[in-house]
This record gives sequence, C-alpha cells and structure tokens, in this order.
Amino acid sequence: MPKRQDINSVLVIGSGPIVIGQACEFDYSGTQACRVLREEGVRVILVNSNPATIMTDPDFADATYVEPITPEVIESIIIKERPDAILPTLGGQTALNAAMSLHELGILEKHGVELIGAKVDAIRRGEDRQIFKELVLEAGADVARSHIAHTLEEAKEFAKDLGYPLVVRPSFTMGGLGSGFAYTEEDLVRIAGDGLHYSPTSEVLLEESILGWKEYELELMRDTSDNTVVVCSIENVDAVGVHTGDSITVAPALTLTDREYQKLRDISIDIIRSVGVDTGGCNIQFAVDPVTGRVIVIEMNPRVSRSSALASKATGFPIAKIAAKLALGYRLDEIPNDITQKTPASFEPAIDYVVVKAPRFAFEKFPAADDTLTTTMKSVGEAMAIGRNFTTAMQKALRSLEKRGTSFHWGEENRPVAEILETIKRPTDGRIVDVQQALRLGATIEQVFESTSIDPWFLDQIQLINEVAARVAAAPQLTLDVLREAKDHGFSDVQIAAIRGVSEGEIRGLRHGLGLRPIFKTVDTCAGEFPALTPYHYSSYDFETEVEPSDRKKIVILGSGPNRIGQGVEFDYSCVHASFALSEAGYETIMINCNPETVSTDYDTSDRLYFEPLTLEDVLEVIHAEQASGELLGVVVQLGGQTALGLAQPLKDAGIPILGTTPEAIDLAEERGAFAGILERAGLLAPRNGTAIDEQGAVRIAEEIGYPVLVRPSFVLGGRGMEIVYDTESLHGYFERIEGHALVGPGHPLLVDRFLDDAIEIDVDALFDGEQLYVGGVMEHIEEAGVHSGDSSCTLPPVTLGHDQIAAVREATRGIAEGIGVRGLLNVQFAIGQGVLYVLEANPRASRTVPFVSKALGIPLAKAASRVMAGESIQQLIDAGLLPERDGSRVPIDAPIAVKEAVLPFKRFRTHEGLVVDSLLGPEMRSTGEVMGMDRDFPRAFAKSQSAAGSELPKSGTVFLSVADRDKRAIVLPAQRLQELGYKILATQGTQVVLARNGIESETVRKHSAQAEGETIVDLINAGSIDMIINTPSGSSARADGYEIRAAAVAADKPIFTTVSELSAAVGALSAQVDVFDVKSLQEYQADRDAADALATAEAN
Repeated sequence: MPKRQDINSVLVIGSGPIVIGQACEFDYSGTQACRVLREEGVRVILVNSNPATIMTDPDFADATYVEPITPEVIESIIIKERPDAILPTLGGQTALNAAMSLHELGILEKHGVELIGAKVDAIRRGEDRQIFKELVLEAGADVARSHIAHTLEEAKEFAKDLGYPLVVRPSFTMGGLGSGFAYTEEDLVRIAGDGLHYSPTSEVLLEESILGWKEYELELMRDTSDNTVVVCSIENVDAVGVHTGDSITVAPALTLTDREYQKLRDISIDIIRSVGVDTGGCNIQFAVDPVTGRVIVIEMNPRVSRSSALASKATGFPIAKIAAKLALGYRLDEIPNDITQKTPASFEPAIDYVVVKAPRFAFEKFPAADDTLTTTMKSVGEAMAIGRNFTTAMQKALRSLEKRGTSFHWGEENRPVAEILETIKRPTDGRIVDVQQALRLGATIEQVFESTSIDPWFLDQIQLINEVAARVAAAPQLTLDVLREAKDHGFSDVQIAAIRGVSEGEIRGLRHGLGLRPIFKTVDTCAGEFPALTPYHYSSYDFETEVEPSDRKKIVILGSGPNRIGQGVEFDYSCVHASFALSEAGYETIMINCNPETVSTDYDTSDRLYFEPLTLEDVLEVIHAEQASGELLGVVVQLGGQTALGLAQPLKDAGIPILGTTPEAIDLAEERGAFAGILERAGLLAPRNGTAIDEQGAVRIAEEIGYPVLVRPSFVLGGRGMEIVYDTESLHGYFERIEGHALVGPGHPLLVDRFLDDAIEIDVDALFDGEQLYVGGVMEHIEEAGVHSGDSSCTLPPVTLGHDQIAAVREATRGIAEGIGVRGLLNVQFAIGQGVLYVLEANPRASRTVPFVSKALGIPLAKAASRVMAGESIQQLIDAGLLPERDGSRVPIDAPIAVKEAVLPFKRFRTHEGLVVDSLLGPEMRSTGEVMGMDRDFPRAFAKSQSAAGSELPKSGTVFLSVADRDKRAIVLPAQRLQELGYKILATQGTQVVLARNGIESETVRKHSAQAEGETIVDLINAGSIDMIINTPSGSSARADGYEIRAAAVAADKPIFTTVSELSAAVGALSAQVDVFDVKSLQEYQADRDAADALATAEAN
C-alpha cells in the first residue's frame, strides 16, 4: 500500500525532559521521524518541552512548539495548526500517556484528528497488564502467575497465594518506576503503596518471583499487510531482577540454541499480531528458566523504546525512520534499506559481530542512596561497543564508561574469595569487575553462577580474558603473537601496560614498531552480503580495512560519551550542530562517539561515524586511519564536555592539530593562579579564595577567608564533590565523605572560595574569534548563588538587571576571552553581590546552556562556533547571514522571555531504609534534564516552565510556609499576595508569628520533630491536603525537619520551593495564570524578530 494521500500534516509528540528511564534516545527517534515525514512532503508540527534536543530545532519541523506536554496545550496547538493526524509512538511513555489522555477527554474526536503509528486499542492491549496476560495465553505462551490489586488490603491477601518474594509493578509507568521485589509484608506495603500512587490508573500487578531467570528481548516491526521482521535479539547478562536499562546487555542473544530462538520468534510474531501493532516497532521481553527451559513473556512496549535505539545502532536498521514511514501507510517491502539501498526493509538484518551495552550510573551524586540494582531503573546513561567477538566488545564497552575502576584489572586484590562471592550476590554498579576478580582468584564458574545467576557461558568468557592476561604477564617478552592475542580479546594498551608494569606509551611504541594497528570494519545490516554505502565503522585487529580513501579536507569531532548527570544531551546537541555546519562549509566531518542513544551516532549525521570508546588510544587509531587518506585539518574538542577536553593536551602532544582554543589556553582557565592573573590584568574581582591539597591546609584557608566557604575539587564537571561548608566541623565531615573517591590530592588541589550569600548569579555564553566578541545570551538565575547552574532555573533575557550591569558583564566577558585566548565558545559565570560584580568561573568550551540560548533568541551558537574554530571570523559569519547582526546582550524590550527549569530525579533514589533522598539543591549538580517555558512576560513563562517540569502550580488550595530566620523579612510580600489570591496558609510557629504581625492570617502546624498528639506537617502532606510547599533550610542543624518535609513533598508530587526568590517567581506566575496557555511556535517568534529587524533597518535609512 503506497503512502496515504489523506495525511498532509502530522503533529509529533516529543518525550519532554530527560529523566531516568527516558533519555535522549527519544530525541534520536523523534529527529529521524521529523526528517522522514518532511521528505515525504508532510507538514510537521512538533510539541516538546525540552530545549536541549536536536528535534526542537526550528530546522526539523515546520512548526516547533517548545511548550508543556499537557492535553490542554496540545488541544490549543490542534486548534491552531489543524493537523490531520497525531504520531505518539516516538516520544516514549510521555507521548503515549498524552495521546491516551487526548483520546479519553474526547479531544481527538472533537477535532477529527486520527492517531497514527498505534491505535488506542493496541496501546491498551500492550500496556494494560491483565488484557496483555490473556493475549499471551491465547498465543500459546506462558506468563508468571499474578493478581491485580487496587488497595493495600487486596495486595496482602494475594501475597498469601503467591508467597514471598514477589514482584510489584504499577500499570502505565516508565523505566520501572514504583516497581520492586517484596521479600516481606513490610516491603509489600511500602512498594505497593508507592506503586498505587505512581500508576495513573491506581493499580498494581503482583507476580510470582522469577528472580535469577535469564532475560531476553526481541525488537520487532510489523506493517498493515502483516509483514513482520525481527530487527534484533538482545540478551541481558544480568539475570531477571535487574531492570534491562541497568543491565549489561548483548546483541545478538548468545546463549540461545537455534530452536529456542525460533520459539521466542514465533511467540513474538503471534503477540504483535494479536496486540495489533501494525504500523511500527515494539519490543517484547522474555524470561527463560535456566533449569527447566520454561519461557515466560514479561511485558511488551507498543512503541519505540530504549531498546529500539540500541537495536538501531547495533544493526544499522533505522527503526524510528521506518516506523514513521509505516505510519504514513507504506509497507516494509516498499521501503529501501538506507545502508545497502539494494535490500528492502522487509529483509531481516543479519550481523557478523557482537554488540555490548553497559550502563552508566550516578550514585556518587546521591551518597545516601541505596545502590542495589532492582527493577526500578537507576542508570543515567549507557555506552555501546562493537567487536568481532564477545570478549572484545565487552572490554571496549567497559572502557567506554569513562569511570575509574570499570575495566577489568589484574592489580592487587586483598579480599578473600569467599568475601567476594558473598559481595556479588547483590547486583550493583561494579559487580562485573568483582566477578572477574573472583574468577581470577580461583573461584569456580559454578560458585560464581550460584552467587550471581549470570549464565555460565559469559562467566567462561570472563575466565578466558583472565587466561589471556596471565599469558601476557608470563611471557618472557612481548612478541607480536602475545600482543595480537591480547588485542583480539579487547585489551587496551593501558591494561597491558598495567599487567607488565610499564607505561602506556611504551606499549604503544612497541605495538606500532611491530606494525600492529587496528583496521576498521563496517556496520552493513547484512553480514557482508551486499556492499554498504554508509561509512559506519568499528575497530578490529583483523586484516583488511573497509575505510574508503577520500581526498577531502577532514575535521574530526569528539562526542561526549555516555550521558551522565552534568554531561548530557546538551553537549551532543553542540556536536551535531558542528557536524552540520562544517559539512555545509565543505569539510568532510568525522564523528567519534560511543553513546547509542544520541543523534550524533546516527549514520547520516556526519560523513563518517566511528563507534569507538573515547580513550586516547582508540581516538589516536581512528585519526591515524583517517590521516592515511586525505588531509586532516584538525580535531574539535570544545563541544564534547569534559570527556573531549580531557583529550586535548594528550592529542596535541601526539602531534595532532586541535581546532579553536589551544589546550594551553584551556588549562589557563582551570588553573587557579594563572586565572587570577588574567582577572587582575582585566581589573576584575573574584571572591576571596585559596587552594589546598589536604585536610589541614583546607581548614587553615577556610578560617582565614571566613565561613561560609564553597569547596570544590578541580577538573570535575557538573559540580562533582562541591559543597557549601558553614564551620570547621562540617569541613572535617566533608573530607570523610570524599575519601576513596580520589578527588583531592597533589596535582588535584581542592579549591576553597568565600561563599557569597544572597548574590544574583549570571551565566554568559559568548563567541570570540580573537578580535570580536559576540554574546549569545546573558542569563539570570532565579535561585541565588550556591545552587549549581545546571539545577537552577534561569531566565533569558534577564528580568532584574539594568543596562549598566549588562554592559559591565559584557566588558568583563571580553577581558576574560582576550586574557585566556579563546577561539570559539566561552561560558562565564558571574555573581552580583552588594552591587559588586564577581567572576566565579570561566570555561572555554560549549556549556549546557548553548541549546537553550539558541532556541530562546534564535542564534545558532554551536554552528557559528564550529565555523570560527575552522578559521572564519565573526564578521564574516554576520555578513553571510549565519549570525544576526544584533548579539544576545542587546535584546529588544518587547522580546519574549524564556525560562529554563531543571528536572530532578529524586524519587528514583531511595536510602537503604526506603526513604526518598533529600531534594535540597546545592552546588553539586543533580538534575537529569531541563524544560523551557516561553511567553510574552516572565510570570507566564515561569508558569509554563513549572507545568512542563511536572509540578504544575495549584490554582487554589492550601500553601505551607516554613522559612529560615534570614528569609523571614522576604517572605511577607509573597505571603500577602497568596492571601489576596485566596489561598489558605499553614505555617510553622516561628513563621506564623512574623506573618501575624504583618496582618496575614495563617494556621500553625507542628514540625515533624515535635512528637506529640495530633497531625504533623509531614502527615498532612502525605494525606494530600497540602498543594504547595515552601521550605527554606536554615544552617545545617535544622536539616532533619526540612528533609522530612521535602521528602514527603517529592513523594506526593507537589510543587516545592526551597528558596524565597523562586517563591516570588511562583507567586507572580500564580497571579498571571490563565485557564489555557497561549501557544506560539519558534518559527513565529523568528518571524517577529525578522519583522522588527526589517523595520529598524527601514527607519535607519
């Protein structure tokens, strides 16, 4: 069936902010879909609240709405844009749930809009656990014994039938939120209580435990003519009990016999048929009992999922692209495969290599959190590696994670085997390395299997890696054969050097002397049966290379590796933009990255893609292979966050040209003494500071400067290890906490700064070419200094800064850019305290606000930066029309206001006791993503940003106030306004006295710590009788009370403000709240700007 003629415009729903369980893989699928739909001549309308994504770029859709994803907003867009259809299967659970709400509220019917890509019935059948269970049984497959409960009482009764341990899963949630294993009735009450709260339908499923079974998934696609393809089979290395997103996984599945695989394939095809997915992708998860071979279907996602991104990157089969074409009515056999262009999409991919995905965690950001891996997903990113065998792919994936201690090692190990065997019973972030240590110290495969339930085949492969390491250690000298065997099993030069006790450089010199270098193979979807036309490569120590020579000028772009808190999709955004801009300027672009979720690792983003770890060895080998054909102009390191910056100096030392700011200049900004000199020459101030390499030194400096002080290790990203310390005792406590993380020591000093209380923090992104400074934007933070800029809400243009202050900021930025010697992007953070401008820090690289600035003001910063690095001047770019003439520091008075708000993952992390971790913001970054609200004035924009972040401000109800003494004066005006707006106010005793004296009525509630009769504030929040919470913490002693209040607010999903400045913004937003937000696309904002510029030019003439 060719393309449907009745669909001329489609509304695509994006996935909103990045949260754990729903990361940038949906940006990748959404971007692909938008491209395909436009190629097919369809008008694309997009709604997505996340500014950091590529898909929300005005170039990818005809109308891009960066607005909250709520049914009301989507209805406003439908009324305005009149789309023929809505495509909801590419935006994760967010988009599916939004589509279901639109259907249930009758909005789709009312406006005559059709859902394409998945029918409502199919979504229901796939998502509703009971209906799905019946379908599976009809298909002749098996499911776990289970019951559905709507109340805790029901849950306790059913538990008697199933026996403990049992699994609890809520319906319609994402990334396993609210699910877990209950071993006792107490666990059951806690987990099921949570699950009933998080499930939109208030139901949870209780299932018999299948802990320790093997877990597989199949990724399938089906069209309207019942053609079905299995794109890829994926196997989890960890057994059932760890969420797929948190497990190391391999593709294709390696431990199935052909007969078992065919059985899973047949069951899958029956299920996808009976669920009725006929225009798109889905994935089905299985568990297999390793003892009896009984197969159980765990669940199915009737949409493009996290595994789809992995399957696409692993096979080169673009699932999202094809899903979009199927939604328009095509059949699989009518769509050509991009990579071979000879085979149709109905041809199942075959692969002749092994792919391993490893998850990246951020437990160091939540020291109190329990780091046991369960069925609730906790990883924040992932890395993928491709190798000719499992051992290579596994070792490459582990070194792609860029975290100390993730790779296998053969150093000292003092723990006895019995202790390690006990440790590995609990699944954790680094368990795989402990498994390797246990095997190395003589544990048998049976013993390790007993502890971990990891399939013996994988354990045997790890044993093989240990045997190769032993041969490397025992060899009298490193001959070509010894080295080649190590390389065939994925050993890095670093690992070989550690085993032999020499330096990495010596091993590399020896290897190159012997002529042992990797060659690069191609991902071709068909195991070499047809020639591949897209250069998508991975390294291998085989014999013939598949890299085609080319004589163009090349530029290598280093990506940012696996997502983590502090280095996310924002950096990928800059890398992709650089690739597009440099391609347009006529260069051949080469991307190196190892993150399967991103747009940068899509095979058609750059001219060539190398899926390799971002370590010095791997990058040098790719560059060597590319230099063999054609001229390498240089390497771009400014855009991939700390990962790429860290490689700048070693690459330069190896004689490779670095584009843009030199590595020496990058160090000037990081090195305290040198940077202080730059500020002095430019006549700028920094807060009083000093550096220390040990505890005694830190205490001496802190007492000299005066508390409170801000302490932070040097050379870290996302404020890792940063804290505000109020007294010497707390400073001793800080050193205890960071012990063992190797953050501070000789060569890595601790920076100690005077902390500016009550200062306004300002963030500037700018471009500098050596002559001209071009400011991208000046952002004012809503929270005062002390909250990490990645977690703070900020507004652009600034709302409380005057012309003179902005001019001073601009001059200061220029002074710093000249002093460091920036060529390209620069981000500077300032604070204004008591009317004085202080410089907090400067980073000569892309910052995480680049995409936000670009969308808010329509200035393509990353594209311009890449052209400046390649040698063009800012004036040339303005003349060519790439940059607007007026830069971002001079924004017209009637310009719209954009507000960025951070999205935090607190409710996924629990302490060992099962409580939520503290939601207090501090100088260490903890947010996983961000949203943007844009409107004609600040209060409306702020209201939109809160709604988009998922904590919509209540239009009426009860507000609770409890503030520290220093905020008592500032609270009076907002409280008065709340009373005028008709809210009921509750307060703690101290706050209530201040309010009463100012004529504001409020009721007193008891603090949580005052254990007496009657309800405390925490009870009231848990009971749902409070709609908004304001709690500003005082010092460090009253923390406990505040913590209980904040934890309750997070668990109840109520808006909570921990600073008065944010409260004032919220109160302004409450006054401006309208029933329905006005919506306006980025394209319309741009048209307004163009019109204003044209008018100004006409008047000037």
